[in-house]
Amino acid sequence: MQPVRALTIGLLLMAAASSGCMQNTPKVKMAYLKVVAEPPATTVYVGDRFIGTARLLAKQPKALSTGVKYVTFKAQGYFPHDLKLDLPAGDTTIKIKLRPIPP
Repeated sequence: MQPVRALTIGLLLMAAASSGCMQNTPKVKMAYLKVVAEPPATTVYVGDRFIGTARLLAKQPKALSTGVKYVTFKAQGYFPHDLKLDLPAGDTTIKIKLRPIPP
C-alpha cells in the first residue's frame, strides 16, 4: 500500500470514529424480577423456561429482557397461576399467594 493511501485510510477511520460511526452500542437496560410467594417452594417459569424458585428469586432477582412476559407460578398441592407482565427496566417485585387445592 502506498504511504499516501495508507494515511488517507487512517484519516477516514479517525473521522468515522469521531463522528459516531464506530461508537459503542448503548447498554441494554434489563428488568429484574423478584418473586415473594406463598409457599416459598413455588417454581417460577417465564414462557416455558424455569427461572427459579420463589425462595431463590426473593433473594436474588432474575435478570430478564424488558417487555411482555408470560409468567407461571406452580407448587405441589396448589393451583397454578399465570400472569402476563410488561416488565420495565429496573426492579419489579411480584407478591403472590397460591390457592391450595382442596382435599
